Amino acid sequence: MQAESPVHWSPEAMGWFITRHADVAACFRNPRLSADRTRFFEYQVSDNTESVKDFMRYVRLQVAMKDGEEHVRLRRQTNPAFAAQVIEAWRPAIRRIMETLVDQVRPLGRMDLVKAISYELPSLFIAEFLGIPAEARERFRDWSTRLAEFASPPVGVDILTLARRANDAMVEFGAFLAGIIEARRRVPGEDVLSRMILAQEEGGMTPEELVANALLIVVGGHLTTTDQLTNTVNDLLTHPDQLQKLRENPGLVKSAVEESLRFSPAVPFHFRIALEPLTLHGQTILAGSPVFLGMAAANRDPEVFPEPDRYDISRDLSGQRLMTFSFGPHQCPGAGLARRELEVALQVLLERLPGLRLDEDQPPQLKCGSLLFRGFTSFPVRW
Repeated sequence: MQAESPVHWSPEAMGWFITRHADVAACFRNPRLSADRTRFFEYQVSDNTESVKDFMRYVRLQVAMKDGEEHVRLRRQTNPAFAAQVIEAWRPAIRRIMETLVDQVRPLGRMDLVKAISYELPSLFIAEFLGIPAEARERFRDWSTRLAEFASPPVGVDILTLARRANDAMVEFGAFLAGIIEARRRVPGEDVLSRMILAQEEGGMTPEELVANALLIVVGGHLTTTDQLTNTVNDLLTHPDQLQKLRENPGLVKSAVEESLRFSPAVPFHFRIALEPLTLHGQTILAGSPVFLGMAAANRDPEVFPEPDRYDISRDLSGQRLMTFSFGPHQCPGAGLARRELEVALQVLLERLPGLRLDEDQPPQLKCGSLLFRGFTSFPVRW
């Protein structure tokens, strides 16, 4: 598609697919392609919009669904919490959580990386990052999963069942976060919610916008990092020469993370909605059409990345723009945080499990039931 049909209409997906790096980057910056995807969710349930009324109420308030000035206003309130110096200050907390998780399984000699590490690290850390009690992580992990399933439904599922589950999750999650926010308002801390509350009180978000965007941080910070961590470990274990290179030179950890973000991103596609007709490579995209932007394909565009299908942790990516975290105004504000989690997780795994390898008796189980999320449902390893 990238070589022969760079703007490709798919009747099955009822949308356009963009796969070249330059085109994906341009589309992310094109104001005629809207980030407001709320109509997509309503379309999925057809005449049953009542089943997702609470889900939609929160989603409409999230910065990821906003364009123009509204997007800038909400983004301005969340950006300070993700500043580089703030993120770097959380590195010791990430290491502490990761070391605890690895020490729990180290005597066993084997584990399912997904269940023991990849699911646990992001949920434990995001709870601390937001100032949420750690004992609540099981609940918000369940809520996050239900919301993600509706956002990117697997093929062949009953969409109304997913919609109702997501709607219930949004109600429960929203009420839970509203209670936490009120507690932080009375006794603020150094966590992200406290910083967002301060921004709100300075004329930023409404109380409901604060809850909606806290929801977005939890869901975005949990599920994607879970998948990306497993994808990164898989890249290294299936390329033993690169794993050995990293063992011999631990200073390559940042480069290894960047290469895996390029090579196997947890989110292969984002999509936008055309606000008006536009033409690209001779194809006319009509107003209202979904446009799927292939970040994973863009990351392997041979015009930008030489030998794109070769996994090389010493690859120089300093002059290139990865599309993994989106691009332009909507580039993920949590990208720096995700990178820190991945770097620390790799460091601790290699330090404490020097014989880490794939489990020869149990193959990994790939998760690729939709266009928007890609990872593993299980990933057995030994040491």
